[in-house]
Order: sequence, then C-alpha cells, then structure tokens
Amino acid sequence: MNIRTIATLSLMVSVFPPPSIAQDRMPGDYMAIIEAAQESTGPDSLGKLTIKELMDRFGVPGVSVAVIQDFNVHWAKGYGIADVETGAIVDRETMFQAASISKPVAAMAVLRAVQDGLFTLDDDINNILTSWTLDTGEFTRDRPVSPRSLTSHTSGLGDGFGFPGYDPSDPLPTVVQILDGHELSNVGPVFMERTPMSFFEYSGGGVTVMQLALSDARKRPFADLMHDEVLQPLEMKNSSFEQPISSDRDHNTARAHGREGQPKGAKWHVYPEQAAAGLWTTPTDLAHFAIEVQKSAIGESNRVLSQTTVQEMLSPVGVGGYAVGFSISQMGEGWYFSHGGGNWGFRCILIAHKIKGYGLVIMTNADQGGAILREIGRRVQLAYEWDSTSEAVSRGYTRPR
Repeated sequence: MNIRTIATLSLMVSVFPPPSIAQDRMPGDYMAIIEAAQESTGPDSLGKLTIKELMDRFGVPGVSVAVIQDFNVHWAKGYGIADVETGAIVDRETMFQAASISKPVAAMAVLRAVQDGLFTLDDDINNILTSWTLDTGEFTRDRPVSPRSLTSHTSGLGDGFGFPGYDPSDPLPTVVQILDGHELSNVGPVFMERTPMSFFEYSGGGVTVMQLALSDARKRPFADLMHDEVLQPLEMKNSSFEQPISSDRDHNTARAHGREGQPKGAKWHVYPEQAAAGLWTTPTDLAHFAIEVQKSAIGESNRVLSQTTVQEMLSPVGVGGYAVGFSISQMGEGWYFSHGGGNWGFRCILIAHKIKGYGLVIMTNADQGGAILREIGRRVQLAYEWDSTSEAVSRGYTRPR
C-alpha cells in the first residue's frame, strides 16, 4: 500500500489576547482551557467540541500531548484508550510509533558521527557504506550523494514510496534487501533520478540508505547505536528504535486503530526502516529531544551535539525547506523546526520555535489522528499566545509515512 498521501495541517492564525491574561496561569489552567470547548472555533467549527468529543468525532481512541514552554516540558498528559481490545488507558509513558519523526532523531545521530570524525556531511555515501553500494550512474559526476543530501531529501533518489510496514508474523527483509527491492520487501528499490542537490523530493529510501551507512560507520546495529548516542544521553527512557519492539516494552505500547477507531488486525506494524519510520516514543521524550535542539542552539546544552554542529539541523541546505533532519519554516517573525509522521494506525507532529523555547508534540493511535493534531495544535497556539504557526505546522506534517 502506498501511503504517500499529502495531509495538510493548518492551525488558525488568530488575534491573541493581551499577554497579561496569561501571566498568572498554571499548567493545569492551560490544560483546562485546551480541553474545553473554545470561544474561537475556527472555520470547521471543531473548537465547539471538548477534547473528548473531538476524539469521539474522529474515531481516535488515544491522544498524548506534551507542551514546551521556556525550554521545559510545561505539561504532558494522555487522553483516552491506548488499546481498545484491552482497555489500557493512555498515560504519559504510553509509547506511540513516531513514524517519520524518527528521521530528525536519526539525523542527530548522523551529526554526532560527523562530530566524532567518522565522516563529513559532504562525503560520498559510497565511501561510508561497506555492506552495500548505491548505484548512482552518471548522476554523481559532479557532486556525490552525501549524508547532507540524504538527510535533507535532496540526494536525487527517486524511490517514490512510503513504508507500509510489516505484519509481525511476516518474515522481515534486511535493510539491504529493502534497498534492493528484494521479494521480501514490500516496496521497490531505491534508484537515482536526478543530480544531487538539484531538487527536493521526499525520500524514505534515502534515509534508509543513511541508516545503513551509519551502522556501517559505527559497526553496530542501528537500534543499539541510537540508544547509546541519542536516546540515553537525552534521558528518553520510554523510547526505542527496536523493530519489532521488545516484549518487555510492548505492554506499554499503543495499538494501531483504523478510521473509525477500530483495531486494524495486528497490534502494530513492524518497520525495519528504523531511521525513516521505526521509533517508538512518547510526546514527553520527543519534547526532551526538541528542547535539547533548542538549548544546544543557544549554547546551553551539549549532551549530544555542540552549538556549532546542531545548526545543521536548523539551517536549510540550500535546496528545499529541509535542514539535516528537520523541516524549517518561517511564519511572521518566527522560525520553527518541525516534523510530522503517519504510520499504519498512528499520526503525530512535533514543532518547536528555534529561539523562543516553546513547542508541542502530539501523538495519536488512529488513522484519523490528523484532525486531532490540527485542532489541539490550534488550541495550544491560542492559549500560549504563540506567533503564527499555521504554515510551520502544515509543512511539518506533509507526508505521513
């Protein structure tokens, strides 16, 4: 199944109340405002619904939210049911599939390898790979496919597919078999379509090439290196790139649900394309990740990347709107880094301001979760009096994969 559907999120651009209105609010006050029916309902009138009514309207059993304010997690909360078959509730530690938000988390590990001197962002990827070779044909005569282009979707690869994942009972292809389009793979092979850095084309296959190259460079399995290089240093305790997720963690994972909130069959799909779609995590852990990017950028943290290196995640490469891992967008006077994602039965969004220390992460466990992301995002924007975020969020969630 090709899931390259473009899903647009657009938060309402609104007139904000005077700052004095919000000065004395506590986290619980913000939660109550966001959960209740809104005075400003937006063009689709969804604001007249409470969060519970909104979830019922779109058949979304579970939602989890984390809001960043002043470079900290201001509050985080789970809503609804993680698994309609067991009745397990969503709490702050319920793990969801991050889908394509896996990509910027993996990109941080790529930059850590650059910082450690294993390769540069502009090296030829075939000089980093040892277990496979990318057939570039004549397209790289003047410029190679590089880590920079692979992580910003400007590599010239034209795989043209998302990743539907695999039923847990199915035999799984290796990463090399996925890239080759082996019969065990449910997608076609990656292939060069144009000269690198000449055009932006979203490429999950390109990110998978980078996954293999990083494992080759580190000489370690991808999930293990991600744990040691990113997840553990950032104290992302409820996060893992294991695919499939281990049995001891599975008890705390959300189930994938369909458009009416019904179980989709298997509890979830397996994604051997770990860097592109394989992260299991929580909004709180992703908020910690976003805060680390924000604080590293202003020189207040360097648990993974230095202030200089992290700028690669926040500066578009020169073609398209992506930096290394993140989409970068300007709205009004504000700049935002963001990414969204959609796996089989999961939808999610991360967006954060580059310098102002605020942001949000929302994760859902149903195919109709996009409507929830849109409306809760609008409410957070209004309650916290953000800069206009409509286009930034829309760009952050353009290709669910």
